[in-house]
Amino acid sequence: MRLGEYLLEQNKLSARDLERSLLAQAEMGGYLGQVLVKLGLVSEMDIVRALEVLLQVQFVPAAQYPQEPVVVEGVAETFFTSNSVVPLNCTPARLECVCLTPQDPYLSKALALAAGRQVSLCLGLENDLVAALELRTKAEEEALDEDTDEVAGVDINDVEFVEHLKDLASEAPVIRLVNQIIHKALDIGASDIHVEPFDDRLHLRYRVDGVIQDEIDPPALNLAPAIASRIKLLSHMNIAERRLPQDGRIMTRVKGHELDLRVSTIPTVHGESIVMRVLDRDSIQLSLSSMGFAQDTLSKYQTLLDRPHGVLLVTGPTGSGKTTTLYASLATLDASELKIITVEDPVEYQLEGVNQIQVQSQIDLTFARSLRAILRQDPDIIMIGEMRDGETAQIAVQSALTGHLVLSTLHTNTAAGAITRLEDMGIERYLITSSVNGVLAQRLVRKLCSHCKQEQPVDAAAAQNSGLARFLAPEQTVTYSAAGCAHCKNSGYQGRTAIHELFVMDTAMHAAIQSGADATELHKEARKAGMLTLYEDGLRKVASGETSLEEVLRVTQDQTETAEVA
Repeated sequence: MRLGEYLLEQNKLSARDLERSLLAQAEMGGYLGQVLVKLGLVSEMDIVRALEVLLQVQFVPAAQYPQEPVVVEGVAETFFTSNSVVPLNCTPARLECVCLTPQDPYLSKALALAAGRQVSLCLGLENDLVAALELRTKAEEEALDEDTDEVAGVDINDVEFVEHLKDLASEAPVIRLVNQIIHKALDIGASDIHVEPFDDRLHLRYRVDGVIQDEIDPPALNLAPAIASRIKLLSHMNIAERRLPQDGRIMTRVKGHELDLRVSTIPTVHGESIVMRVLDRDSIQLSLSSMGFAQDTLSKYQTLLDRPHGVLLVTGPTGSGKTTTLYASLATLDASELKIITVEDPVEYQLEGVNQIQVQSQIDLTFARSLRAILRQDPDIIMIGEMRDGETAQIAVQSALTGHLVLSTLHTNTAAGAITRLEDMGIERYLITSSVNGVLAQRLVRKLCSHCKQEQPVDAAAAQNSGLARFLAPEQTVTYSAAGCAHCKNSGYQGRTAIHELFVMDTAMHAAIQSGADATELHKEARKAGMLTLYEDGLRKVASGETSLEEVLRVTQDQTETAEVA
């Protein structure tokens, strides 16, 4: 007999309520008993009594739960917590547990496979299970604190200490804590995780939409060595080396997402500071049209991308989306008809039909060495992750002059600044004018939350002074500002978009470069030719309601200038 029929027979439920519950179950998912309890139609104890009869399982009250946590080798603590399972008794032949859903075949099969024993599942109340699991977690954390205190004063060069640290990093509470830190980053859409030990406490911070936020309830300071050791183990670093900076990488799957974490550790006076760059492979959108390009800028950029040879540069600070723009640019090209090779450090996303090379400096596989080898591979398009030195820049320019399209990134504040940066790297002016097609400068600005952004009347004088008036529609009387709501965690912003500045090499620009013009003069020359600055492109997004003037000013404060009428 099914649960609904049994409850009807026992007069615990009406036929109409059962029909409503089945409709709710179809929408909510889960078991019928859980749906009935959530809807308040039947008490949890009524469901328990019905399941005792229908499933022939035993109900275990909280008083019969073990006083001390039962250790089950082979089963991760996260399994018990995530599936609301409490071990009652464990012998070499049998494991007895209490849970909410003993009818779930996955539970018994997974437990039997992991524990290597026969499994017997009993039925428990949700509140009893939650309380028991909280006590279990608390007991483990207290044991971990004691272990951490024991090693606090040991010489870091002691071999036994290092081995103990490895054991500590493999403890269930530390594993769970590091997993929670990574899970939280995915939940809030963080791009970076910062774990920083200080004198008074351990700081745990996340960078969300380009802005750092403190974790309200960070882990205890004495857990810092165990957390650092766990992260270093996962990223294949030397766990014994705590005096030198290290870099590593963690590839993991969290809630169905393929995550790639680039890990960096650096020694500080209070311990190792760790930063993890979070790359969510499933959320990346490799489409130029979805990256915030204005239509006129996109059209010009696409024209540069379609040229058969030359150098096309993307500039901006770290974390401004340069590499993603290059990946999206490659994605627009037909890899089946073109030979495309990239040299990257690291390879962040794998592109179909593209030959991607990972730089490995420890075996002297540098950008320059890779590029010299690439030219013998008959490529059509070459992407260089970053122009870091003069040798790399020289080879890139020579490649462009011999009929290849070269895409690369460069660290400069403005598009025009990339030209003087190439000069600083030893590239002659005549080579720059012969090879460079254009430079795209880029920044990321936060988008206003669509749920709470509020209208703000346009102040004519302020709009004129800021340059915003130039981009407002004739009848436009309002822009938008940040407010804050539950959807955006009261920040007023949700997600990011890019603002761009496209510097196109033309005849006038060639003459200016040959005459020795500096970055400021080149910038003015590009403005005369119709180039919009990063600030002005940001103002376009303010006028269209995508972001706020305050956000554009925050991101482009080193370039804010009164917008001149072209």
